[in-house]
Amino acid sequence: MAEEAAMRFLLENLKQLLLYNAHLILGVRSDVESLDKNLRLFHAILKDMAKGNNHHYVLNELVVQIRDIVYDAEDCVDEYVSHSAMQEARNNFSKLIHICNYTAKLRNMAVKIKSVRGKVDDMYQKNMPVSEALLVAAPDIKKKEAPIVEDNVVGFADDAKKVTKLLIEGPEELQVISIVGMAGLGKTTLAKMIYNDPDVKSEFYNRAWVFVSQNYSKKEVLQDILRQFSKRIKADINEVQFSRPNASDMNEDELDDKLRNCLEGKKYLIVMDDVWTEKAWDKLKTAFPRNKKSRILITTRDEKVAKHANPNIDPHKLQFLTFEESRILLRRKALGSMKCPDELRDHEFRIAQKCKGLPLAIVVIGGILLGKGKESESWWRVAESVEAFINMDEENKMHNIVEMSFDILPYHLKMCFLYFGIFPEDFQISVWKLLRLWIAEGFIRPIEGTKMSLEDIAEEYLEGFISRNLVMVGEKRSNGKVKTCHIHDMLHVFCKKRAAEERLFVEIAELNQGTCSPSNPDSKKCRRLSINSGISNYISSKPTGPHVRSFLCFTHEEITLQNEENSSIPGAFKLLRVLEGKPIHFTRFPVDLTQLVHLRYLVLSCNFKTLPAALSSLWNMQTLVVETSSRTLEIKADVWKMIQMRHLKTNASTTLKGPLAKSRKSKVNSLKTLSTISPESCTEDVFSAAQNLRKLGIRGKLAKLLHVKHNGSSLFDSLGKLDYLENLKLWNEVSPQLTSEGKIVGLPPKYKFPSMLKKLTIVGTRLDWKHMSTLGQLEGLEILKLKDNAFTGDMWKSEDGGFRSLIVLHIERTDLMFWRASAAHFPRLKCLHFNQCSKLTLVPKELAKVQSFQTLDLYRTTKTAADSAKELLEHRAGLKLSIYPPDHDQ
Repeated sequence: MAEEAAMRFLLENLKQLLLYNAHLILGVRSDVESLDKNLRLFHAILKDMAKGNNHHYVLNELVVQIRDIVYDAEDCVDEYVSHSAMQEARNNFSKLIHICNYTAKLRNMAVKIKSVRGKVDDMYQKNMPVSEALLVAAPDIKKKEAPIVEDNVVGFADDAKKVTKLLIEGPEELQVISIVGMAGLGKTTLAKMIYNDPDVKSEFYNRAWVFVSQNYSKKEVLQDILRQFSKRIKADINEVQFSRPNASDMNEDELDDKLRNCLEGKKYLIVMDDVWTEKAWDKLKTAFPRNKKSRILITTRDEKVAKHANPNIDPHKLQFLTFEESRILLRRKALGSMKCPDELRDHEFRIAQKCKGLPLAIVVIGGILLGKGKESESWWRVAESVEAFINMDEENKMHNIVEMSFDILPYHLKMCFLYFGIFPEDFQISVWKLLRLWIAEGFIRPIEGTKMSLEDIAEEYLEGFISRNLVMVGEKRSNGKVKTCHIHDMLHVFCKKRAAEERLFVEIAELNQGTCSPSNPDSKKCRRLSINSGISNYISSKPTGPHVRSFLCFTHEEITLQNEENSSIPGAFKLLRVLEGKPIHFTRFPVDLTQLVHLRYLVLSCNFKTLPAALSSLWNMQTLVVETSSRTLEIKADVWKMIQMRHLKTNASTTLKGPLAKSRKSKVNSLKTLSTISPESCTEDVFSAAQNLRKLGIRGKLAKLLHVKHNGSSLFDSLGKLDYLENLKLWNEVSPQLTSEGKIVGLPPKYKFPSMLKKLTIVGTRLDWKHMSTLGQLEGLEILKLKDNAFTGDMWKSEDGGFRSLIVLHIERTDLMFWRASAAHFPRLKCLHFNQCSKLTLVPKELAKVQSFQTLDLYRTTKTAADSAKELLEHRAGLKLSIYPPDHDQ
């Protein structure tokens, strides 16, 4: 499996090399072309074997041989290209100095490539002659045959009520409440239901959720809690969004003090998911002040841990589902229905009975059945398989059930699923990050005959995992799409074990002595490193990885590299394609980074203000994310030469120039994300080279963007030519002393906005509410977020005929007092959020007549606004209302 993915990546790499950078392989082009041809036949062999799921030892040995040859070929070609690119980048004098050394290296690599080609040809002739007709098109994506059921809530209603009552109605002093149950019973699911309950959200504004797990780090747990509370505090006082936390260099005692000070006097709720030992609780509890009415909710497998944490309250023990609840859950997961066809009832009965009320087993089995519809034979086979596991212990039973679910996955999904093991246990994975990592790793291929982007295909893959109940949804975005996700710890164990067998990645683990070591002895041959703890010690050990293609760091620990360590990563891992290094802070740009010509995905944390011109040499780059402590960033590199670029994200206001004359012909039509750029960068040259943009962020003095010249034109006019733009963020950033310079008098007319715009975020523009009528005319606008006095004034009177498609309205920090609106003004509204609107007097009661209205959130508004929201609740059945503070005395 891993070898097939590596083969696919290598073939795509060779294709790109021959198409776009053939000048780098002039000396060995014929060898590369021959290698490409033979590898394509081997690719067909692997795919054909995979279809048969043949585990014969002879074929398995052949797969191992193919994998070794693929890796050898990949190393040869990548090293050759790297040296060629390095020599090409040198000036004439430097080229002359290195000519002998360079020529010798290329000659040696050319010999290696010929040798590998010979191995491929020999193996092809001796073992498996295969027709090129076996090369089939990319796998089709089948539409889901049952709707995604987001949460497993069957049988949890009573449990949720009981625990919620303990949280809200308990005694004045701090209480620790525990949910206890074996793995797979749904402890996390129940805790998540409670955590997101509107009553709980209203009662506890200060909330944090942290995963502890078996191999926890107290420092990282406390940093995670602080990060969540700090985010709320920053939102309240409107601090700079991307300022770096100052807790990264603190020891455990200092973090204890900082967290206590942060929580002192506040009413809070902290969920500590998956606490394994009494010792773990004892180490962590010292950071939590005993504030009145505050609560800590623990989930644990061990009842001793629960009783140790609070001997005065009996833990809430989760029970197995009843037989009837098991059947209901199985129907929802397998059929998306509450009814079971008569022809499936016997099979449903057997499956539900054999799962013995364990929710995780039921949802995984439901995922296996998903898509099989009402095929009686398929249900019978699954029922027979489940029965085979009945006499095993619980751990082995679940492993086999998960393995059965994994084995029936379409081949193209298996590597994507095992990749979840590269993240830490219980890690909340950013979907935006995950999908782009899959693409950079070569797991996602375009599908011929469709217009689906790679991102769309990757999103379909993820939805497939969710619908099969293999992946759990965390947070959701305002448009309903999944923002974060994770997998159950049992599935995580499976992914790590299977990935080790496939040599997919090696995890770097921190030992008790403070040193780091790979998790298996084959680490020198590995292609991916996963570093989830001890990054500082690992960097200090001066590691090397001549074969490593992916360096992924997800630790909460943040380190700053000293000058002598600045090139430690690019210098040691010269063939990198993926560098996910957010916790690693660079004080100056690492020059060696520009030599990593194979990089496709790069996340860089830094404090410098300039990206150098040499960055243009990274022609394979697809995703570039730069997070800097500087307010501005200048990109001197000609990004338009980076023809594979799909996503360019920076947190600072970035100065970007249009294509230079030499690169003008190669427009970056792949570019989909450009965020965040300065208003001055919004030129016709820039946007004509990025016509396929889907997401755009602009930050700076927006008056320059909106200023109308004598001829009636403005920089904003160029945005109207972005025919595919769906998401636009306008962030006005001016000094308080320059109010006249930063004054925005109005918005452009409707026809100047991008025609496909669905989401619009406006920050700090201080417009009069009368200009909302312009936004109301945008027919396709579904999500509107107004932040930091985007609009100011006492009165907003909504006008007829506006906001016909608006689903989500978010208003944050404004002096609005009176809002007049009716159901006719917002016919499709689902979610309405008010945050820190301290003068708002009421929520229009006419909104109760909007049939689609589902959610109303009020944070730090007025008592009269809260009262009006409660009245609206009486006239709108099913509306979820969340108010903070609940009693308005805080």
